[in-house]
Amino acid sequence: MNAADTHPIPPPEDAGSRALNDALRSSLRILKVLMALVAFVVIFSGVFTVEPNEVAIVLRFGKPVGTGADQLLKPGLHWAFPYPVDEIVRVPAGQSHTVTSTIGWYAVTPEQQARGEEPPPRGTLTPGADGYLLAGDGNIFHARATLKYRISDPLQYAFRFGSASNVLQSLLNSALLHAASGLTAEAAIYRDKLAFRDAVLAEMTEGIAGHQLGVTLDPFEVQVVAPVDVRGAFEAVLAAEQERSQKINEARGYANEVTLKAGGQAQAVMNEGLTASNKLVLAVSSQAKFFSEQLPHYRAESGLFKRRLLAETMEGVVANAQDTFLLPRANPGQPHEVRLQLNREPARAKTNSVANP
Repeated sequence: MNAADTHPIPPPEDAGSRALNDALRSSLRILKVLMALVAFVVIFSGVFTVEPNEVAIVLRFGKPVGTGADQLLKPGLHWAFPYPVDEIVRVPAGQSHTVTSTIGWYAVTPEQQARGEEPPPRGTLTPGADGYLLAGDGNIFHARATLKYRISDPLQYAFRFGSASNVLQSLLNSALLHAASGLTAEAAIYRDKLAFRDAVLAEMTEGIAGHQLGVTLDPFEVQVVAPVDVRGAFEAVLAAEQERSQKINEARGYANEVTLKAGGQAQAVMNEGLTASNKLVLAVSSQAKFFSEQLPHYRAESGLFKRRLLAETMEGVVANAQDTFLLPRANPGQPHEVRLQLNREPARAKTNSVANP
């Protein structure tokens, strides 16, 4: 027997089996291509771009991917699994944000706000439209605050609250209400605007730190005005107080001027008195020294001393007299008569005789 006779000859394939095999092979090729396309789409659909002035956080099944600073993706191209495996949370951390509180502001139309106009006096506030703040003295006033902030901790800002901007809005409203209760309306509007602004800032800083919002405050503005209907009364009181302060300052300046002038005059009088006192003391001391020096001479020859002193005195008297009369000394025991003609003889007028031709 031949070897070929020991193996059975396979039956020939029919046309249907061949067609089925070809279809299966074609389906497998198409399936591979589709799987490759799906894999390509899955891979490249996970590529995303983080724009400038923002950071991104990848949440994998609801939890941030990475630890510490690695959780924050910087601007550029990045990859993540498609949703629902990964979720991309974008946080605008590199730009300034603004929150405005109008809880204490009057109602204005968009046209009036664009032109910077105020509504006309209406005599009363409109409930539900006009806002106001209640001061510590029971008066009301209007205030509007514009808060600017930057995101310093994107994780806290994004996941601490559902909407951190709404929390900041609520904190700003509360800060305005609380700061207004600590001041009088006049102080908040005119006298101490900076104190009102600082009180709002302190309330905001404490609230942000307590809620851990992950933001940093930039300088912000607080606008404070009196109600339109009573603004004239506020301004009249302010003008009266300014005039009062001006008068007080003028009076104080005049008082200081008079006090300084009187002090200078008093000092001048004291100096003059001290100078005169010193001169008098020196003169008396000089005379005392002179008399002390003359005392021995007087004791030694008092008569001569008296005559010399009388002569010196008479010399001064006679020198200053206009007329001098010498009286002879009367003899002792004899009467002495002195006749004085007090009226002088009139002076004779001098006449010039002119010879007639």
